[in-house]
Amino acid sequence: MDAGTRDRTLVGTSGVDLEAVKRPTREEAMEAVRTLIAWAGDDPRREGVIDTPKRVVDAYGEWFEGYSLDPAKELSRTFEDVQGYDDIVMLREIEVESHCEHHMAPFLGKAYVAYMPTNRVVGISKLAKVVEIFARRLQTQETMTQQIADAITDSLRPAGVAVLIDAAHQCMTTRGVHHRHVTTITTQFTGVFKTDPTLRQRFLDFVNR
Repeated sequence: MDAGTRDRTLVGTSGVDLEAVKRPTREEAMEAVRTLIAWAGDDPRREGVIDTPKRVVDAYGEWFEGYSLDPAKELSRTFEDVQGYDDIVMLREIEVESHCEHHMAPFLGKAYVAYMPTNRVVGISKLAKVVEIFARRLQTQETMTQQIADAITDSLRPAGVAVLIDAAHQCMTTRGVHHRHVTTITTQFTGVFKTDPTLRQRFLDFVNR
C-alpha cells in the first residue's frame, strides 16, 4: 500500500471511502500540530513544547488505531460446542475511551453488550475488543452504539443483540454549556431484545446491578 493512501480496511462502517484520500505523512501531521500551537498563542519552538508535536502524533496513532483494525476479524473465530446454552451472554462495564467527531474531544464511559446466541458463541474478550475498535475512531456515541450491534449481528447471527453506552462528553463538560455531571445514554436492541420486553428488561436489570 502506498504510504500516502489509506487502505480500504480503514473505511469500517463509516460509509466514507478513504481509499482515495491522501494520508498525510508523519512530518506533515507534526507540522499541523506546530501550527495549532502557534494558533493557540504559543511558540512551537519553546523548550516546553518543542517535542509536543511528536507526542501528539504518537498519541493520535494510539487513540485512532481503530481505523486500521477490523471488528469482523475479531469475531471470526466462533465456537459451536456450547452444550445447549441458549441464554444471554453479556459483558458489563467495558471501558469506553473515544473522541467526538465534532470537536475531537474525548468522551469516556462504560459499554454494556449482550447477545442471545443461536448455535455459536465467541470468546468474551472479543466483544470488548469490538467496542475498543469502534471507540478508537472519531465517533458519535449514537453511531458507535449502532456499529457495535451491527458488527455482532453480522458475524454471529444471534437471535438478538443489546448494546447500551453511558458516557460523559468533554465537549459538553469542559466547554460550551459546561454541564460537568451530565452523561449520555444510547441503546440499540435487535432481534429478541427488541421484540421481547421481558428479555430487554432482564438486560437493563443486569446493567443496573
